[in-house]
Amino acid sequence: MLEPSHNDELPAIPGKRYFTIGEVSDLCDVKPHVLRYWEQEFPQLKPVKRRGNRRYYQRQDVLMIRQIRSLLYDQGFTIGGARQQLTGGANAEQATQYHQLIKQMITELEEVLDVLKAS
Repeated sequence: MLEPSHNDELPAIPGKRYFTIGEVSDLCDVKPHVLRYWEQEFPQLKPVKRRGNRRYYQRQDVLMIRQIRSLLYDQGFTIGGARQQLTGGANAEQATQYHQLIKQMITELEEVLDVLKAS
């Protein structure tokens, strides 16, 4: 889930069953309004809602939020890219094909640049 290098930055998750949005905010170093936004963007995040629409997150939710945080903040993914990573939509073969295509385009653009410089 979360890369070991990032575990040192965040506090340990206590052995509780439910966490409030404030506790999760502190545990994951993410503001509460960001957590609410991520609930809309990531279908995997479904905290239990009780009286007055209060959110209660479980341990797996906290781990998922840490993974999302890592994808967005540490690895530089966009919301859409992070969503794809979590759902497994981007398979390795397709990624390799895109990588090769990008390399080919860079090579062609460098050749065009050389032609333009020579003119």
